[in-house]
Order: sequence, then C-alpha cells, then structure tokens
Amino acid sequence: MVAVARHGGFRVAARELDMSSSALSHAVAALEARLGVRLFNRTTRSVALSAEGEQFVGEIAPALTAIRTAMDRIDEHRAEPAGVLRLNLTLGAARIMLTLIFEYRRRYPQVAVDLVTEAAMVDIVGQGFDAGVRLEEFVPPDMIAVPITGPIRSVVVGSPAYFEAHRPPRTPADLAQHECIRRRTGSGTIYRWEFEKRGEAVVVDVPGRLTLDEEDLMLQAALAGQGLAYLSDIATTASIKAGLLLPVLEDWSPEFPGLCLYYPSRRNIPARLRVFIDLIRQQAR
Repeated sequence: MVAVARHGGFRVAARELDMSSSALSHAVAALEARLGVRLFNRTTRSVALSAEGEQFVGEIAPALTAIRTAMDRIDEHRAEPAGVLRLNLTLGAARIMLTLIFEYRRRYPQVAVDLVTEAAMVDIVGQGFDAGVRLEEFVPPDMIAVPITGPIRSVVVGSPAYFEAHRPPRTPADLAQHECIRRRTGSGTIYRWEFEKRGEAVVVDVPGRLTLDEEDLMLQAALAGQGLAYLSDIATTASIKAGLLLPVLEDWSPEFPGLCLYYPSRRNIPARLRVFIDLIRQQAR
C-alpha cells in the first residue's frame, strides 16, 4: 500500500515489489474490504490516497520504519551483505557511477541494486531509499555525506558548426547575443549560469529557445549545433578532446563541490550500504 501511495499507481509499485499489478490491486482491495473503507481514490489516469488512506499510512509509517530498522540490524550480522541497495540519484550521477555499481555487483552478488533516477530532491528516508547521490551543495544538512568525485568544473561549450555562424563570447555579458540551451532544475526553476574570475562572481539569465532538464540531453543538443550549453567537465571532456565541442569562457569557468553519497545519521548502517561506502572510499583513494 505504501509503495502504491509513493508511486501514485499500481504498475510501478508492483515492479518495485516484484509482483504483478493485478495481484497488488487485489491485495489492496482485500485490505480495503477488511477495513471497510476506501484507501485509494482511483481514476483511469491516477491513483491517490483518500483521506482515510492518508490517515492509515500516517499511522502505520512508524511501525514500518521500526520493521525496516529491525531488518537492517539483522543484516548487520550477515557474513555476506544481502537484500536490495536502493539509491536515489540524478541520471547524470547514475552515468558517472555505473562503473562503481558494476564493481559493487561483482563483489557482492547477493545484493540487488535498485537505482531510481530523478532530478528533484526526495525524502530518501520516507521513500525507503538507503542513500541518495547529489552535488555536495544539495545534500541535506542532517545527512552524512561521503564524497564520490572531486570538485566539478562547469564549462560553456558549443559545436564547431555553431561557431561558424556565431562569434565566440569573450565575457559572460556576450551570452546575451547567443542562442543558449537553458536548464530546468529539479525544482522547476530555470538555472542561471554562474561564472567567476579573479574573485568577481557573475550570474547570467541566458536567453534561449530550447530548455531541457537533463545534462545528457543538453550535451546532445550542443553537439547538434543547437546552441551553447553550460555543462560539467565530466560530461564534456571526451567531446572536447574529439573536437566535437569547443569550450569558451574558460577563464570564467568556476569549480563546484563534487558528487556525494548521503544517508541518514543512524547508528546501524545496513551491511549492503556499509560495504558500498567502503568501496566508494577505496575508489577515491
């Protein structure tokens, strides 16, 4: 039931629970019949908790948390980590971490890995994740953070074809005369490009007729000559080396704190997460 409420539907919840959507629907219907109340309001397009359902989920949540904690403590005593490692991260972070994930699966075959990618920040505890991955500046202050990468540098890039028709910008102010690929953040706002040079900070609300919300899409758009893009050096290094993209405003390009894994500050860390943290630290060294 909690999974259905979290995902807003039976199909995705059923995949998480490794059961058919019809079986899950019947299980919820049987619970509603037993309680004598409708827990979900269903339409052809959506499934949402009713008022009674919200009250019920709110009251059972502490018990579910206690059960999950008890299971995590039992997991501590396993000789081999087991269970499911659930991580919430952005799509770009998932691409960066794939090699690490593959090594983790090789070392700990008893653990299943479930990656959920989304731009918006979520309550990792409330939604049942072991940990999240975001840039350090976005990690909630009540979480423990483990660095995954070093500082990340942001660069402005365009394709050779784009620069055949446009003079490269020399200062951030010159971007007003360019076609820029704008970025929509996880909160729905349009990101303003940040620059810094010798202590001078500049923020530019760039013009542009194409707005995207995922770094790989912006990379593909820049490669296709759709405009200038503001991307991480991790995403652009290979294309720059191959001559497919040209960097500009390099003396204005700032560095930001890198990616971090973050998890709740609790005493009993599940073995599946503990060994993943150990692997991250090994790779960092």
